[in-house]
Amino acid sequence: MVKVLLYNGKRRIETYAILDDGSERTILLHSAAHELGLQGSSEDLALRTIRQDISTVPGRSVSFSVSSAFHPQKRFRIHGAFTAIDLGLSKHSHPVDTLQKVYRHLRGLPLHSFNQAQPLLLIGSDYPHLLSPVEPVHLGPPGGPAALKTLLGWTLQGPAKVLKHQASTPQCLLTNTLTPSAELLSHVTRLWQMDVLPYQNEKLIIRAPKESVLGLLRGTEKRLSKNPAKAETYNQEIKKLLDAGYIKKLTSAESQASVSAWYIPHHMVRHNGKDRIVFNCSFTHQGASLNEHLLPGPTLGSTLLGVLLRFREYPIAVSSDIKGMFHQVRLLPEDKPFLRFLWRDTARSTSPDVYEWQVLPFGTTCSPCCATFALQKHVLDHSSPGEGTRHSVENCFYVDNLLQSFTSVSEAEQIVKQLQQLLLTGGFELRQWATNVPAIISHLPPELKSDSSELWLSPDGTDPPERALGLLWHCTSDTITYQLRHTEHPEPTMRNIYRVLARQYDPLGLLIPYTTRAKILVQRLWSKKRDWDDPQLPTDLLQQWHAWESELHQLPAISLPRCYMSPETDFSTCTQSIHIFSDASEKAYGAVAYLRTVDHAGLIQVAFLAARSRVAPVRQQSIPRLELCAAHAGAQLAAVLMKELTLSISSITYWTDSTTVLTWLQSQSFRYKVFVGARVADIQEMTEGSVWRYVNSRDNPADDITRGLNLSQFLGHNRWSHGPTFLHQDEAFWPAIPDISSSDDSAELRKVTFCGHISVPSDPCLPDISTFSNFSELLEASVRARHGAVTASNPTAEDYKQAELALFRRVQRDCFPEEFDFLASQKSVPTNSRLLTLAPEYDQKSLLIRVGGRLRRCDSLCQDTLHPVVLDPHHHITKLIIKDFDRRLAHPGPERVFAELRRRFWILRGREAVRKHQYTCPECRKWRSNPVIPKMADLPPSSLRLNHPAFYSSGVDCFGPYLIKIGRRTEKRWGIVFKCLTTHAVHLDLLASMDTDSFLMGLRRFIARRGKPYELLSDQGTNFKGGNSELKEAFNSLTPSLQSQLASQQIHFQFNPPHAPHFGGSWEREIRTIKSALHTTLGSQTVTEEVLRTILIEVESIVNSKPLGYTSSDVADPDPITPNMLLMGRPDPSTPQVIYSDTELLSRRRWKQCQALADQFWIHFIRYYLPSLQTRSKWQQERDDLTVGSIVLIVDQQLPRAMWPVGKVIAVIPGVDGRVRTAQIQVKDKSYTRPVALLIRLPAIPQDSSG
Repeated sequence: MVKVLLYNGKRRIETYAILDDGSERTILLHSAAHELGLQGSSEDLALRTIRQDISTVPGRSVSFSVSSAFHPQKRFRIHGAFTAIDLGLSKHSHPVDTLQKVYRHLRGLPLHSFNQAQPLLLIGSDYPHLLSPVEPVHLGPPGGPAALKTLLGWTLQGPAKVLKHQASTPQCLLTNTLTPSAELLSHVTRLWQMDVLPYQNEKLIIRAPKESVLGLLRGTEKRLSKNPAKAETYNQEIKKLLDAGYIKKLTSAESQASVSAWYIPHHMVRHNGKDRIVFNCSFTHQGASLNEHLLPGPTLGSTLLGVLLRFREYPIAVSSDIKGMFHQVRLLPEDKPFLRFLWRDTARSTSPDVYEWQVLPFGTTCSPCCATFALQKHVLDHSSPGEGTRHSVENCFYVDNLLQSFTSVSEAEQIVKQLQQLLLTGGFELRQWATNVPAIISHLPPELKSDSSELWLSPDGTDPPERALGLLWHCTSDTITYQLRHTEHPEPTMRNIYRVLARQYDPLGLLIPYTTRAKILVQRLWSKKRDWDDPQLPTDLLQQWHAWESELHQLPAISLPRCYMSPETDFSTCTQSIHIFSDASEKAYGAVAYLRTVDHAGLIQVAFLAARSRVAPVRQQSIPRLELCAAHAGAQLAAVLMKELTLSISSITYWTDSTTVLTWLQSQSFRYKVFVGARVADIQEMTEGSVWRYVNSRDNPADDITRGLNLSQFLGHNRWSHGPTFLHQDEAFWPAIPDISSSDDSAELRKVTFCGHISVPSDPCLPDISTFSNFSELLEASVRARHGAVTASNPTAEDYKQAELALFRRVQRDCFPEEFDFLASQKSVPTNSRLLTLAPEYDQKSLLIRVGGRLRRCDSLCQDTLHPVVLDPHHHITKLIIKDFDRRLAHPGPERVFAELRRRFWILRGREAVRKHQYTCPECRKWRSNPVIPKMADLPPSSLRLNHPAFYSSGVDCFGPYLIKIGRRTEKRWGIVFKCLTTHAVHLDLLASMDTDSFLMGLRRFIARRGKPYELLSDQGTNFKGGNSELKEAFNSLTPSLQSQLASQQIHFQFNPPHAPHFGGSWEREIRTIKSALHTTLGSQTVTEEVLRTILIEVESIVNSKPLGYTSSDVADPDPITPNMLLMGRPDPSTPQVIYSDTELLSRRRWKQCQALADQFWIHFIRYYLPSLQTRSKWQQERDDLTVGSIVLIVDQQLPRAMWPVGKVIAVIPGVDGRVRTAQIQVKDKSYTRPVALLIRLPAIPQDSSG
């Protein structure tokens, strides 16, 4: 704000002016204009506030002169200033004396103080020369005031609280009660008036009088007079609208009450076999239409493609639509006059009556948005988040049509009932219900069902179609077909050809190989500059058109399965992936997507998802470029599918037959010209290079887009509708990845200009830095090299400092030669320099490049911290500095090392450099690395010996000891568990001691009761979690003699590696279950041996009754199998045994019953349980195997990490799959065998060398 003088002739007033470049007009207060005696022409000014409210203010346009109050000799003329009654500006205060004491930059400036000054003038951006500063602006600290000089004098800018500089809080001692103003009331009423028609402008004054549509009404009446039946239908439709309350017949007074009104013409059309009245809201009067004044509004509902894609996801499907959806949304009174029409019941001798819409009509551009908003708002207010009804309305409605699929009949029935009830409470009645399972809508009355619902189950096998968003859905066969939309035309012109083509409705893109042929034809006609209505078309193109048009009658025969998968598919266990194929030719390019489903049994299903295509541009492009455009279209199609589908997609694979495109996508986009580089960058942003694969042209279904197909080729099994053959096979049969190393197109590469620079070391006294691996040694050698040349005395601290600076200069001259030369010669670095953002400076004292930065005003930091030395992270000296800091700080985390380095150096991408060093530092790896566990192995043969007796392959382990009472003394007993590795049955027994004889007695009892096993697996007794040393030592001493005894009985015995409990995880888990049951039963009691043996056998029965695999809640599913079904012929001992007569005990029937029970166990085992073992719950990633010579750290959980031994791999023991899971480690003079899960790989320790 500045103090000014205003002039008009001899009149002059002194006041203050606000300089506001945000105002587009200069405004003078009405009182000031009156005092100056200003007269001007009347004018209305539209004021728009920050809330986008527009108000019209009356005033005058006046002219006067203005000058600075302190320099009145220089005046400036103001023309066309607007006079206003009130500017709405508060009083201003500028305590300059106080501000100059606080802010140094304001001292000495000719600023003037004022207190509670009221401005009478606002100078806007229409006079920019009065607003612009004429001297450099005096800026202060952030948040402080700024002083600037204009043509009207010095002024201050800044926060109001700073300029007012109030030291105390003002107190209000007077309270006034004010009534709400009209403006405030208008904003409050908008809270409940948001459901208005969305006009382009707030103040809408439009008129289309009844005379503008009267001529059109007469034309409609004239046509109806020739067809009395249609005229009667017309009258009945108007009467229906009137009886329903959708329209209102106005009296003469009501029709003349509104200043603004718009009359809409109407006529009758025939659509889908019915006569309908159409209200033409696009009718133009005086160059404008009602729809042009209305906004279409945002897209609130789902996209049409999204609804169709989700409609095909699950086997159970329903469809419906809302009866007269638009007519269920009422209009506000102020909007009704804009939706009027004339009608007089064909009584042409009388004046037409005026009717007014009371609800949303069909035809306005905003009706879909308003109706959808009303529907979603009703559901939002009457449902909770996560409810199925809310999901249906938000994702399965396209305007008034519902298409939804479900996984089960019960879910469908529930949603149908809830939707019907919920929407009916808001006036939205769902009707025309259809489904592929009639029981879902059996409870609905006939009037709410589809018109063809009675034909679904007719004995003649009819399959009537239901309309589904322009497609035909056959509920009985559950297929989607197309409707023939042929357009009769007298002769083939370009207009008629395009009309026929445009009527072919194909939202999913299934017909693209057929319709693309016609699109290419239209493009060729266009390129020949033919007139739209020219009937003289080239003969060859005319023959192609007739051939294409003659196939249209086959369109209804083309069908597509509605559901992507068969109804028998288990959706909870199947794996689904999307495959995108792209291809291009000189005529067209496009992409097609398929959904590949693999169930738990390995059955593969491939379904068509969607396709997109484009005709190649008229300006010829190379085939690789067009192939890239096709790949780009495929990536965009995949993005749409991932957004719309609700299925759990495990992966997306992209296929192309262009090796050039594959090369581009695996390269950096900046290497190529703009056309290729921009599309490559876009594709790389949407996809990963690893998901693109090669397919040859004969197996590429997208090739059908470019070559075209006849409609007859769509019938039956074809690669376009069902995907290529290899997708129906296992991944091992997919096309191999070719060598693309030589497939780059050199014509698309950018031109690269090489600029070489030869530099000579500035300090030849420095040693060869490549021979050093330690910064201290390098510094010492540098000092000796420099010092020894001048004196024989011992080096001083200054010598070490100069040697260090010389090393830093070496880094900067090697890595920043251009910047070093520029800065040393007092020039700025180039704009493409890596150091530009650091504002680099050249230090004349140290002859180094330092960071200029923005902290130079901080007095509390040292020079090295304020202006650190700039270093390149890739230089060898920089790496030695990082290594030295890491060593001196005792190998902490990367942030600690980086923080210490930043106190002296600014290393470009320093954090990354520190992390890279610590990744290769053996000491850092020793303290932070974890074992690299290989991918989980396949199940061993011992777990897959099907159709063998129980315990054919068994694992054995011991647990305990447990104390028992014998008289008054106590003794120890051990438990032994044998577990069948295939059926998971267990056998428990007691051992009196841990010697060989006691173990063999237990084994003999096991063989007598369960049969002799083929093989036994054991853990060598060193992996018991209880850590009982006595048990370990006893079992270790038992092992050698035990093997010889078992060998004599022809039992194969196999030991797992030491310290590898996961090798025997199967029985280790059972021991945990047994111990838990024993602890729950016994607690801290000491029982007799008989009681302990009884409890052990009962625990064995409990464990053997545990179901294998998933237990279904569906009563129709078979009972889960348990080990007892094989051991005892029943799931558990509580199940009653079948009683046989004496004659049946020796009959073949009894033998067959036992055999049947065993067969049932193995059938259920193979069918239901065995497939559940396919997945790997952990350790899914492939890892690099350990190799001989690797340095490893051996994990020992009994010792602190600092005491874990470091050893060298002397031998690796691969498994059956070739993966190394066990290794022999040499630690000093001892050798250990350990699993890879307990080995941490360390980097090789480099050999230090001195300079």
